[in-house]
Amino acid sequence: MRDTIFCVLSVLTTLVLAIVSLRYVKDFYLLSFFYSFQLHLAAAAAAASIAALLVKRHWYGFLTLGVSLVLAVHGAVMMREFVEPAVDQSRPVLFKLMSFNIENDNFANGAAIADMAIASGADVVNILEAEPLLSELPRLLKTYPYYIGCGVGMEQCDTLVLSKRPLIEPRIRSLGLLWRNRLTISTIDFDGQKVNFLAAHLTKPYYDEFHGLEIADLAEIIPSLPGPLVLAGDFNTSILAPDVQYLMRSQGLGTASLEPATWPIRAGALGIPIDHIFSRAPLRLKSVRRIEDSFGSNHFGLMAEFVVDP
Repeated sequence: MRDTIFCVLSVLTTLVLAIVSLRYVKDFYLLSFFYSFQLHLAAAAAAASIAALLVKRHWYGFLTLGVSLVLAVHGAVMMREFVEPAVDQSRPVLFKLMSFNIENDNFANGAAIADMAIASGADVVNILEAEPLLSELPRLLKTYPYYIGCGVGMEQCDTLVLSKRPLIEPRIRSLGLLWRNRLTISTIDFDGQKVNFLAAHLTKPYYDEFHGLEIADLAEIIPSLPGPLVLAGDFNTSILAPDVQYLMRSQGLGTASLEPATWPIRAGALGIPIDHIFSRAPLRLKSVRRIEDSFGSNHFGLMAEFVVDP
């Protein structure tokens, strides 16, 4: 009986470790979802390995435990790789940004989300799957008179960017080949400091190779925008995904501390960050925090503060 239990635990652990380890061989889109959970799966595999060793001491249990710990440690290292040095808390904030995928059928909470955005103090609000806010636009525009999306630049109401300051040369692009008009590009002048804003909504990583194509499009667009830059939105995958890692390295993007988990809602802080706010020097993130109320969405929103280095 002990041999059978040990064998079952070892087989399951081996399958999990094999799935996660394939990322080091090839970025296979069908497994991209699992790559985002590398830390979670490695921890589960380590726990299963320890359970197997309690049943029966065997060299294979120690092997799977060692591989699990290596994958967990490397996952943590990859998550920390793009963290920028902490900003002195006494430095004044240049602007605040809110980014939130509110879920396109979340009409029951549209008014509450609008109230929260107005009261947030954010200078720029990036809303994805924004259809529930379409009826709230008239009062949102009293606080945020400048916007793109939801009838301005696109007929759809997927991506909506609201600003207290004028949007300079706002435009809309499509990413990849699956969805249209899921990237907005604009520039905002904060008292003489111009900042480029990209709001993106990427497809799910296991939809064929579309996610990788969208990342490739972003990698072509970002270099055409000189100076301080913000890339924010719903990537539907964590920073551990190989294609997101490539984007971060190739474009010199950074994060602030460890990113807050935004999905799934029920997992709370134990979830994964699939919604991101990235910056490019000389712009730096002073802080990023999760909006603790999901307002009926299947994502948590994010609030960020930025400074610019001299």
